[in-house]
Amino acid sequence: MNNKKILVTGGAGYIGSHVVQQLGAADEQVIILDNLSTGFKAAVTSGELVVGDTGDENLLNRLFSEHEIDTVMHFAAHTIVPESVADPLKYYRNNTANSRTLLDAANRHHVKHVVFSSTAAVYGVLSEGKASEKCATNPINPYGTSKLMTEWMLRDLNIAGGPSYVALRYFNVAGCDPSGLIGQSTPNATLLVKVACEVAVGSREQVAVFGTDYPTPDGTGLRDYIHVEDLASAHLAALRYLRSGGDSTTLNCGYGHGYSVREVLAAVARANGKPLTVVEEPRREGDPPELVAIADRVRSVLDWQPKFDDLDKIVSSSLAWERKISARDPSAYWPD
Repeated sequence: MNNKKILVTGGAGYIGSHVVQQLGAADEQVIILDNLSTGFKAAVTSGELVVGDTGDENLLNRLFSEHEIDTVMHFAAHTIVPESVADPLKYYRNNTANSRTLLDAANRHHVKHVVFSSTAAVYGVLSEGKASEKCATNPINPYGTSKLMTEWMLRDLNIAGGPSYVALRYFNVAGCDPSGLIGQSTPNATLLVKVACEVAVGSREQVAVFGTDYPTPDGTGLRDYIHVEDLASAHLAALRYLRSGGDSTTLNCGYGHGYSVREVLAAVARANGKPLTVVEEPRREGDPPELVAIADRVRSVLDWQPKFDDLDKIVSSSLAWERKISARDPSAYWPD
């Protein structure tokens, strides 16, 4: 076990909590900083939870002074694209300005490494449906821009002698802990698998397909869906990489192949044993026909091998968690 501690911001949220669980299993010492605006105390299965904000400079200074923290894993962020368009300053405050405060405090306290939760939204709409890390970044919404600005801060701080970093650009994250201990309980979720599973258990009336006339095999959008357990393991691989002296880098996190909206909905219906109520809507502005990761580098650079690259595994783990919420199982958690 490394005797240094890891500060995980947003560690009570969907992705952060899965990473914290894996860090605990690896005997890492973890401090979780989360304001619980979308996270849950019950999702924290390891370490010490501190309820607070990443923009609270005094709190950050106290945490870095009281604990020997060598790595920050930074997940805390707002993540709803339409909301970012309607309220951009909310996103620049939390995702960018608060990240600047966090990085400043970490740098002053000689933190060595940062693993950053970024997004494929930094690419914007590509002429080709597949994105490599060499593709130009041209985000089309404040969410993507706010994340890209933090990537830039990490890059420039590292050049100036600050922490080394790995920025992981997520594609479509889905699925839940297969053991059922933790899951995705994000309020007002917009991710397709989560929404479809809510429809399956009766928590929502219907799921919408936005666009059925794309130049794809079935007319609906193709996306790269990655199981949250594999995404979490990529963060631990990034931690090992940085601690072994790896250079700062930015990596796509996906499987390198896509599923259509109709394929995802069919998988949920198959797992649930009955069809979903589906409505067809016009295309949404800015939605590309296809967005799939070229993800060779994350495997080679981090020596990362995914274990859950299977749509049925992704869907079944999500549906099992959604059923626990629907049944108000006391071992689950959900928004009040």
